[in-house]
Amino acid sequence: MDDLHSINEAINNRAGRKLLPSILVSLSIMALVFGSIYYLPIAFGVLIWVAVLLALRELLRAYRSSGIEIPELPVFIAASALIISAWYGRVSGLSVAMAIAVPNLLVFLLFKSPKDFLKRASAAAFAIFYIPFLGGFILLLAHHDDGGARILALVVLVSCNDTFAYIFGLLFGRHKLAPHVSPKKTWEGIIGAFLATTIGSALTFHYALHSHWWLGAGIGLMAVVTATCGDLIESAVKRDLAIKDMGSILPGHGGILDRIDSVLFTAPAVWFVLEVIKHFHL
Repeated sequence: MDDLHSINEAINNRAGRKLLPSILVSLSIMALVFGSIYYLPIAFGVLIWVAVLLALRELLRAYRSSGIEIPELPVFIAASALIISAWYGRVSGLSVAMAIAVPNLLVFLLFKSPKDFLKRASAAAFAIFYIPFLGGFILLLAHHDDGGARILALVVLVSCNDTFAYIFGLLFGRHKLAPHVSPKKTWEGIIGAFLATTIGSALTFHYALHSHWWLGAGIGLMAVVTATCGDLIESAVKRDLAIKDMGSILPGHGGILDRIDSVLFTAPAVWFVLEVIKHFHL
């Protein structure tokens, strides 16, 4: 038993996190996502709404720790408006809601206090764009005739990228990708992500979306770029705010935003490509 405990601790130290809780949390999230999208789509919409609000709360609290005071309630109201608009109004509803929500939020912040207005306004606009606006594209993917297959493709893309970048980086990582932003990311990890995500995406597009495998392979290459950029952006935000994790609600992962950072950047790209495929009958 002591030997097993020592092995587990060695793995955790090498990985930089507790792997068993991380795996259990990931499986639980998968069960919630696919259970809701296939059996009760509106529940999936509620799940995304809750995740968006929790991620926003994490970001606003991180702001507060660095002296940027933004009240939560008006941001939550604006975010909820974007999520509802995305679900019922599709991309046009999401766009119009964004155009209305941000100016109103800025006016609210101005009347609350003109002190440090530019800093607070920029931080608030970034929060709305970064989480509920980009997150709205997850709902645009889901609220479709083949929404389940589209969400499956998104999950496969992000999971293959994150998992194999992590594994290849852990086993073979020598050359840092962006040491000034995220010291643990390596070029070896990116190579592993490209290989796995391309294959996983090709198979998913062929068997789940009944599309050309080569289109899936191309989208897999694109997703590695978007997912990696999403992760780097969140790392830059945390570094700027001098925090390690956005939260601790998910054992082994940190906060909600730590879990969905790659998804936020990948969902809009996947939605756009699928719309292009549909429009040109590819």
